[in-house]
Amino acid sequence: MDTLDLLLHPIRLRIVHAMSGGRICTTGDLCARLPEVPKTTVYRHVGLLADAGVLEVVDEQRVHGAVERHYQLRRERVAIDADAAASMSLGDHRRGFAAAMAVLLAEFSAYLDRDGADPLADSVGYRQGVLWLSPVERAEIIDTVRDALASRAMNEPAQGRRPHLLSMILFPTEERADHRADQPTDYHP
Repeated sequence: MDTLDLLLHPIRLRIVHAMSGGRICTTGDLCARLPEVPKTTVYRHVGLLADAGVLEVVDEQRVHGAVERHYQLRRERVAIDADAAASMSLGDHRRGFAAAMAVLLAEFSAYLDRDGADPLADSVGYRQGVLWLSPVERAEIIDTVRDALASRAMNEPAQGRRPHLLSMILFPTEERADHRADQPTDYHP
């Protein structure tokens, strides 16, 4: 299975998120973190991720006569690099977006179902807005956000920290002016 097929799946994305921060988990731990996902489904997807080298077995222990594996995420294996992204079809992008939205919905529902969920105290946000940007302005804002996130991307679990899911989506909502048939011929964006 190629990287795109492997990662553009909601359950596997949720497992990757659950393994973030250098965590070491068993499949049983993951089942507890994803209680609404059938255990057989979690086991199957952990197996696929392990076979692909995304999850690495870091320890094995005998528990009640069975071998319990402890997995760790190999961060370098979960990135869709520039070449892979460039090779994505429009269908691949649609699948990836649908998987990301499914993960957001599942994770947000799981958050709201927790005892003591407090969106206000947890600074939960889900805002949308339209920004009118030139290509240069778009590149600048992407660089600014990327730099801000990179400064925290390698944070590991520590006292006072807990994981937060951040999902950013940016796409044009209209065709480029030079592609629209209704634009006058003397129009210059």
